[in-house]
This record gives sequence, C-alpha cells and structure tokens, in this order.
Amino acid sequence: MAEATMPDIKTLPQGQLPEGGLQQESSSRPDLRGDAALLEIRGLSKSFPGVKALDQVDFTLQAGEVHALLGENGAGKSTLIKVLTGIHGRDDGTIRLAGSVVAARDVAEAQRLGIGTVYQEVNLLPNLSVAENLYLGRQPRRFGFVDARAMRQQAEALLRPYGLEIDCDALLGDYSVAVQQLIAIARAIDLSARVLILDEPTASLDRHEVDTLFTTLRRLREQGVGIIFVTHFLDQVYAIADRITVLRNGRRVGEKPVRDLPRLDLVQMMLGKELSAVESTRDHRPALAAEPRISYRGYGRKRLVQPFDLDIRPGEVIGIAGLLGSGRTETAKLLFGIERADCGQVSAGNADLRLAGPRDAIARGFGFCPEDRKTEGIVGELSVRENIILALQARRGWLKPLSGREMREIADRFVASLDIRTSDIEKPIQFLSGGNQQKALLARWLAMDPQILILDEPTRGIDVGAHAEIIRLIEELCSHGMSLVVISSELDEIVSYSDRVVVLVDRQHVGMLQGEEISTSAIIRHIAADGKTQAGQ
Repeated sequence: MAEATMPDIKTLPQGQLPEGGLQQESSSRPDLRGDAALLEIRGLSKSFPGVKALDQVDFTLQAGEVHALLGENGAGKSTLIKVLTGIHGRDDGTIRLAGSVVAARDVAEAQRLGIGTVYQEVNLLPNLSVAENLYLGRQPRRFGFVDARAMRQQAEALLRPYGLEIDCDALLGDYSVAVQQLIAIARAIDLSARVLILDEPTASLDRHEVDTLFTTLRRLREQGVGIIFVTHFLDQVYAIADRITVLRNGRRVGEKPVRDLPRLDLVQMMLGKELSAVESTRDHRPALAAEPRISYRGYGRKRLVQPFDLDIRPGEVIGIAGLLGSGRTETAKLLFGIERADCGQVSAGNADLRLAGPRDAIARGFGFCPEDRKTEGIVGELSVRENIILALQARRGWLKPLSGREMREIADRFVASLDIRTSDIEKPIQFLSGGNQQKALLARWLAMDPQILILDEPTRGIDVGAHAEIIRLIEELCSHGMSLVVISSELDEIVSYSDRVVVLVDRQHVGMLQGEEISTSAIIRHIAADGKTQAGQ
C-alpha cells in the first residue's frame, strides 16, 4: 500500500525553481506575438435566469503558453470553462480550436477534441488504483480481459516524465493532493489534450508541491500545450503565466502579457477601481479600549492560512480585505473554530482558551454569519421564528426547550428591531428576500447577546435598502460594545466602518491598517504588493 505522505517526486531540471519559493520568470518567457492561435473564442455569451454570466467575451490561447484567467467571484471564469468543456451550451459566439469551429456537447466530446480539465478537487476515483484511473475506459486488454500487468507498466512509463516514481497498483486516494494533480494532468495529456485547463490546481498545495507542479507545466509549455490557469494567487500568476485575461461581471476587461502588467494595475482591473477615484473619508469613533477581548498569537493552519497575530477589542470593527481566495473566509472559520488551527494559541486576558470547534466559540460569546447563507446559514424549510431561535436553543440544549411564548417574543422583537419584512413569523424563511434572510441570520446570533460577531459578506446579494440597514446595524452594535469582524469584497464599505483593516494576500496576513491609515487606495496597494509585508498589530 502506498504511503499517505508525499512520495518520491523527482523534479525535472528544466525550469526548476530556486530554493526559497516562486520567482518571476519574465526573462525566459517566449515572445508570443504573431503566433497562431491554438484556441480562439469570440463574442461568447451565456445567460441564466436573471443573470448575464458571459457577455461578448473574447479569449485567445496560443500553443506553448500559460494564460492566466482571473477575476473575482461572479466574474464568469467558471461559466467560460463550462461552456468550453461542454457542460453548458452557449447562447452566442464561436469557439475555434486550431482554426476549426468546435462546439463540445459534453465533457467526453471536449476530451476527444483535445480539451482536458483538471480541477482543484481532482475529478478522478480515489477508490481505484493509479493505473486504473489513468486508463479508465481504455484499459489494455488481452484475450478479452483487462491486462493489469500491461496497464501497470504503461502507467509507470506514462508517469516517469512527470518525475513520479510511485506504486501504480496502489489506490489513488493513498497519495497526496499534489500527486493526484500530476496524475490527473498526465491522464489529460495522454488523452491528446492540446488545451489543458487548470482550475485552482494549487489551492490545497504547499510551496514545494506548487514548485513541482510548475516544473511540469513548464515542460508541457515547451511541448506546445496551451494551458489556461485559473487561480487567485497573484504570486503564482507572475511566476508561471505568459499572459493574463481579466473578467469582471461577465465581461472581459483586459488582456495583457504578464511583462506589461504591473501588479497594481492587475488588482485595479480585477476590482474595477482606479486609485484616483477611490479615496474615502471616514468618521472615526473615539479611541478604543486598550485591553483586548481575545488575542490570537501565531494562529494558523497549514495550507489554509499562514500563522497570524490578531487582537479583538470591545466596541471595534475589524475589516478583513483581500481578493477572492486570499484567505478571508478561512481566517473567519479559524477564529470561530470551524477550522481547527494546527499552530498558535488563543487567550483572553491572562487565561489561555481552547477553541476546538464552534461549540467552544459559542460558549465564549462568539457568533458567526457565513458567506453562503443558503447552504450554511438558513434552514429554508423552517419558519422565520425557528431560524431566529435556533442558536439560542442549541446553546440551552434540547432538554431545556424554549417555551412557545418565549420563542414568539424573541422572534417578534427582532423582526421589529431589524425590520425583517415578513407577513408571518411562521412563514418558511426560504420565501423571504435575500436581505431579509440575512437580517434573520443576524437576529439568530443577536438573540444570544454575543460579545464577538463575525460577518462574512453580510451585504452580498441584497438590495440597496437592506444593504444600508445592515451597515447601520454594524455601527449601532459597535456603539454598544460588541466586537465585530467583517469580511467584505466592497472596499468602500470596509473603509466606511472599520477601525482596523487586516489585508490578506495568498492566504497570508500581509498588512494591518488603523485609523487614518485606512483608505481604499491603501488596501489596494497592500493587495498589489509582493506579499512580503508582515501583518502588524
């Protein structure tokens, strides 16, 4: 049986990164100007009910290049990939592969055309062997039966150029994510992939594993494979990509060679903000209490968020800013105990705390409103009343149920105070608008009178009126001494109410802005920096 740890990966000398991590390689990148297009997309459009996911998007991939496809949440990256690979049909536009018009009707046809895709979550079968995964659906046969010996030998030969010396009879699931990624790439290339799409392939990899993957990508690039690289890690974009295309709100906003696109310009393209247009002023609250309510020191988890220090004080709002995938939500989940830290400590005053899970956090006075309220927040079939009292009842325990009168009083009080618009507190919450669902989630935690409330994208997907009400509520809660940690993609919003702002880049806390330092332009500059600034207090 294979070792569960990283097996012997003999990295290839070509393109090997020097010790110390990712390096830019602009001097070695090919000059792509004038090369014929391997893949050409023109005027691609795709709509879903109420949403224009892609709007006249152009995209060109040349043979022998790594082309980074970037954009924030909802930009259209996933839809473009799904149209290209036949998962979705297109409404308009043309796709040409090596000059011929193509229209894959499903993933299998896309593979036959030469378009292979490897996702963050490897789309192979962990309960089958490495060899079986590599040759699934095309196993070598002898006398009508699968020739296991020949399949193993072919698998070993196929993986050898990728620097993998592993037991191909072992289960795929016995190997690390990095090895599974390389096996998935080897399979895609062996299926005659001329276009290789990598969708967040490094999200679960450490630095050494990323270096190994990039060594393989450089070799494939030299062989003429065109690679579409979707990622949120800017350092990796500048380490491996030749060109960058940025999507925003379903439209292409720019395409440039990496050598011609400074990081600051790239971040502004992704966010849709120019520095000259985003300076904001703030109304500062009085000086905050000096004694932290809770302190995190060297707190983090490998492959999730690098260790950070953070103090949370009474009556303050800590904003958390960064691009999608920078580690914002992961930080919130660590603070609340949804994800367990593997290093660091938590303390309140002189006492060390144990946050082994959300139950411990709730007992310490934490509340948490997740980003995805549909799947992680509301229970759609339950009533507004039942959703509001859910956390309070859980804390009391099911052997001490709230009376019907208590539940109605609590629900009625928060429906009135938060202006939750429902005809009846017994109405299933799934029939409320997004903004009213969000306010009901806030009510759930406010009913517990928390000391610290974590809000992940509290204003996403709600109407303007509800947006303003939630911002007003954040400020009101702080005036009563509650501590808030608020994640938002809206930088102007973060600036308007935060006392301090933590900036994240590539899952690392790279900056802490306070008081007069806080501005939208300062946040953008930190995001666009090379990730070497250390977070402070």
